Amino acid sequence: MDITIEAPLSRKITSMKFGIIQYHNIIVEDSPPYLKGKLRYFQETRFFDLEDQTIGEIPEIKEWRQIFKTLGKSPSRYRPSAESLLRRVQKQQYLHDLHSAADLNNFFSLKYAIPIGLYDLEKIQGNVKLGIGNAHETFEGLNGRENSAENLLIARDQIGPFGSPFVDSVRTAVTENTTSALQIVYFAPSITDDAADQILNTITSMFYQVLGGTAKSQIILS
Repeated sequence: MDITIEAPLSRKITSMKFGIIQYHNIIVEDSPPYLKGKLRYFQETRFFDLEDQTIGEIPEIKEWRQIFKTLGKSPSRYRPSAESLLRRVQKQQYLHDLHSAADLNNFFSLKYAIPIGLYDLEKIQGNVKLGIGNAHETFEGLNGRENSAENLLIARDQIGPFGSPFVDSVRTAVTENTTSALQIVYFAPSITDDAADQILNTITSMFYQVLGGTAKSQIILS
């Protein structure tokens, strides 16, 4: 599978970094007790941190809101997914356990305040392109709505959009039947190469510990 960044996105946002991880032979199941406890404890701790912090001023959130604006998508109506998660924590609307893959993905998105997408690799058709959505493109999202991809940063395959830093699609959602997965880490543009590598290694290592299987990671740049 080739994963590339389309030229219009590279021209609009010249310093994008995407972490790409492909997992194979993984086992997705109910999260082990220690992961459930870790996710809950982290959210409770984050709640107290957010009492004295404006979410929109968190550097990574601020950068992603600016990316949405630059592409022509209102970040007030279409919030970056990490911001939405943090706002839930701020309201003490803590995330419910889903399964080991989703719980890990949410944990790291909260920890690093960046959108992270996780997709069933076998439900993706052909190569993946990261680009800007067109007016005619829509996708059924995990938010329960049909979402317009217009002016939104999206991941698309031969069928159409399946992921974004706003919300991911139902079509490629990871379930307990998933054995291969694609993870896209939507780094904030200001992150250094060393910091991006460290985050990618941390995520890959934890997913391997919990889900098993094999993993291969890379960083692609606009």
